[in-house]
Amino acid sequence: MGKARLILWDFVFSFMWVWAGALVKLFVGKVLGMGHDPRGEIIKGALSIMYMFFFAFLGKVTKGGAYNPLTVLASAVSGDFNQFLFTVGARIPAQVIGSIVGVKHIIDTFPEVGLGPRLSVDIHRGALTEGLLTFVIVIISLGLARNIPGGFFMKTWISSVSKLTLHILGSDLTGGCMNPAAVMGWAYARGDHITKEHIIVYWLAPMEATVLAVWTFRLVVKPLTEEKDKLKAKSE
Repeated sequence: MGKARLILWDFVFSFMWVWAGALVKLFVGKVLGMGHDPRGEIIKGALSIMYMFFFAFLGKVTKGGAYNPLTVLASAVSGDFNQFLFTVGARIPAQVIGSIVGVKHIIDTFPEVGLGPRLSVDIHRGALTEGLLTFVIVIISLGLARNIPGGFFMKTWISSVSKLTLHILGSDLTGGCMNPAAVMGWAYARGDHITKEHIIVYWLAPMEATVLAVWTFRLVVKPLTEEKDKLKAKSE
């Protein structure tokens, strides 16, 4: 039952996540009329951080609900094989379906919202961009989870600002998504979800970067932890 609830929450969160981004875009562009105004970008950023806090709170309340395949993949790579199979075979598909359903309802309700992020560079630079962005944010997330002192607010603040900064850096190239499920929702609506560009840039590159980030973090953190333990033992 715990696993079934987790799958359900993943579906719901993914549905809500694509809606959150679309509503912020509509609010700033249509309601406030600041679509191309620098002040509009500031408002978008502030609202994005607010809803990232909201989703982080929901994830804590539901004990693990997530909207991003890369988040659960990073945990699965660090866990046992059964957890990996559950993540790849159930949680990630639930997130993808939730995103597709969410985007479908958005387009049906607000057709003026557009059709989501698109690749504006060649496939190699796109894959490198999404891979680097993903690598950085996974490293930051792992560091916040294990080594950075502070409460829920401080860790969520650092994570949210980091995600927003990386999103802005990659927005003109790939959309700066770092979320294969959300991109899949928009790509499915456009009908290009099975193209080579989509699969390589928005799935393979981020997933490979996630695995690389987890392995790199292990290689760096484990020796540091062992060295601290040795120093502590000597002092005692």
